[in-house]
Amino acid sequence: MTQILQALRDLRDNLPTLTLLILCYVGFGAASAMSALLGPVVTVVILSFIVALYSSLQHEMLHGHPFKNQGWNDLLVFPAFGIFVPYQRFKDTHLQHHFDPNLTDPYDDPESNFWDPLIWEKLPAVVRWLYSLNNTLAGRMLIGPAVGISRFYVQDVRKILHGEKRVLGAYIHHGLGLLLVGAWWEAYATASIPMLLISAYCGMSILKIRTFLEHRAHERSACRTVIIEDRGLLSFLFLNNNFHSVHHAHPKVVWHKLPAVFDARRDEFMRRNDAYYYKSYTEVFLLYFLRVKDPVAHPLMQIAAGDGKS
Repeated sequence: MTQILQALRDLRDNLPTLTLLILCYVGFGAASAMSALLGPVVTVVILSFIVALYSSLQHEMLHGHPFKNQGWNDLLVFPAFGIFVPYQRFKDTHLQHHFDPNLTDPYDDPESNFWDPLIWEKLPAVVRWLYSLNNTLAGRMLIGPAVGISRFYVQDVRKILHGEKRVLGAYIHHGLGLLLVGAWWEAYATASIPMLLISAYCGMSILKIRTFLEHRAHERSACRTVIIEDRGLLSFLFLNNNFHSVHHAHPKVVWHKLPAVFDARRDEFMRRNDAYYYKSYTEVFLLYFLRVKDPVAHPLMQIAAGDGKS
């Protein structure tokens, strides 16, 4: 009886995730197949939102939902709707990112947007201008996907050339996921390939809103992760990952429970992250759409450090 009750609880907790995943598949298929009727602009908008939501579901899957068997979770998000980022690489780098003592470190946190000050000072002026633009919210949405993808690919090519077979395997896996999407596109889609690529880029651009200020430089690792108490459309597309300090403290908590966990322990989480908090994404846009939030060079690393690390 205990096992049956636990199975029912698991089903209740994971049903929203499975429902959203089904809706993503249906929506992706319907929008791509009905593009001639919907028109290119509406099609791209719909597909962009689907790509953003699907990417958030991939994040949910790599953290062990909805099944206890990780292989099944990975299989559920095998089709490469997002086009640009291999899921297996996303999984490996994101799980590495969850080692909180390394958060924001330019070397040890694969999702850090900071640079080593020594390297930063030596970059050409045009590159530094580009990355400074990338540190505004408008810039992060406009060029952030291209900047992030190019840097990601360069690092992965180096890993592959150094014989890291797991990285190579992730790209082979991704290629098969792309073939599946391509086969659907060839057989049923009335949308063009450029529309697919634009949608994938715009989907990443939406996700850059979430990642823009998720982490800050701070001496204490627990204080580096933000809470954005938004409960609107963007929070839904991000599967409540804007309650990011809660997610880092409890990465196995299913997405739809994160707001309730925060509400029940608000004071604790506000103390934990030293009140690194925003009321909504409206506040974030008003503050940082055209303003730089952080320096690109990591402010807690010493420029005089001999090996570039403090």
